[in-house]
Formats: sequence, C-alpha cells, structure tokens
Amino acid sequence: MGKFIVIGERIHFISPVIREAMLARDPGPVLQRAREQLAAGATYLDVNIGPAERDGEDLMKWAVQVLQDEFDNVPLCLDTVNQKAIEAGISVYNRAKGKPIINSADAGERISNVDLAAANDAIVIALCSKAGVPVDNDERMTYCQELLEHGMELGMEPEDMWFDPLFLVIKGMQEKLPDVLEAIRMLTDMGLNTTGGLSNISNGMPPHIRPIMDASMVAMAMQSGLSSVIINPCDQRMMETVKSCDVIRGNILYADSYLEI
Repeated sequence: MGKFIVIGERIHFISPVIREAMLARDPGPVLQRAREQLAAGATYLDVNIGPAERDGEDLMKWAVQVLQDEFDNVPLCLDTVNQKAIEAGISVYNRAKGKPIINSADAGERISNVDLAAANDAIVIALCSKAGVPVDNDERMTYCQELLEHGMELGMEPEDMWFDPLFLVIKGMQEKLPDVLEAIRMLTDMGLNTTGGLSNISNGMPPHIRPIMDASMVAMAMQSGLSSVIINPCDQRMMETVKSCDVIRGNILYADSYLEI
C-alpha cells in the first residue's frame, strides 16, 4: 500500500453536532469537521450516518456530494449498517482521488457487504470476526480466510479487502493486545492490507492518558505492518507518531519539514 493511510473518524452521527447537522442537511458543521481532519493529515474521511433507517439513501448521497464538491473529490469511507444507503452514496461518488471504502463486512451477518463491494468496485473493511470478539488468532485467521475467499470468488482483488484484526480495549482486555499485534504481522505476511479503529484501545482511560496510549499503539502496530488506521487525525501526538513512523519505514522521504506535509 505504500504510505500509511489515515481515515479520519470525526464525521460521526453519534456526535450531537454532526447528528443535528445531518438531520437538518446543514453542511456547515460537517464541512468544518472535514476541513480540520484534512488539514491535520487525513487521507480518507469516514462518513458515519448512523443506522439511517428512514432516509439513509438521501442522507448518504447528500453527505458524499457535499464533501466531494467542497474538497476536490476527497476519498470517503461510507459507514452505516444500511446497505441501500451505501449503494446510494456510491452512485454519486467521484473516484478521481480513490475508490470508496465500505465500512464494514464480517464473516457473519455482514458478509453481504463484500458482495456490495465486489459489485461496485469498492474497497471493503473486513473484520476478522463473525459474532463478537474472536477467541484467538486461529479464529481471526479462519474468518480472514473465509472473507478473502468469498471476495476473490466474486472477482475482488485482495488489495481491495482491508482486514481489521479488531483493536480491543486495554482496560479489561490487556492480555489480548499482543494477539492483535501478532494478527497484524500474520495478515501482513500474507500480503494483505490492514486497518482498524485504533482509538478503541484507550476507551475508559483518563483524557490525559488516551493520546499517549493511542500513539504508542499506532507505533507498535505500524512496526507490525499495519497499513492504515481509523483515528482522530486532530490528535497531534498521534499524527506526529504516524508521520515519524512513515519516515522510519521509508514511506516518506525525510526532510526537516516532514511534520508539516
């Protein structure tokens, strides 16, 4: 995949400001969140419209067009459990800067999102799970193989399936984190792309600790081969770590101004 890809997570229906803006079709707060994330170094923007059971198709079309019109066809990650809404978003999506990402599929009830990606030449985030958290890496790899085979049977290229090993909360599941890093190594050794919502790991921690823990985890995950991540790019410590690791990995040519790129 080359340079590490950051997917900005801050356009999320769970945020009261974003929820109100989406329901009112008010582009201002959505564009502001997008502008901040792109300025901080995001490559893709995740657009989470929530369950969107009533008007999801119209809402996703609106969000895609508002963002791509304002930011020169910025690539987007379409995030909702409403498949029809994802299809609607793809129907108006401009691919000039990259394929749409579908967030997400698993080896269980959501495996049909792989079909959706295959039918629309899209990227899909493939969770290495079927129902809940995998017990161990044997289970993760089993689900990975099921998803990979399903996608390839539908004509997908493996590079368009970004596998998520599931970043787990450290408080209460600390002993599971080495398995996550090992899973990233295993997936990378298979030549597969990887991603995931890394900020999950620090849920429940004091605010002053979360940026430290998240940045430490992203460094270790990148060392293990992680190729992209879903994070808050406005976290300066996080982005400084990502860019520094990309220099060390040889994905960015060092210059004294590399943090400003």
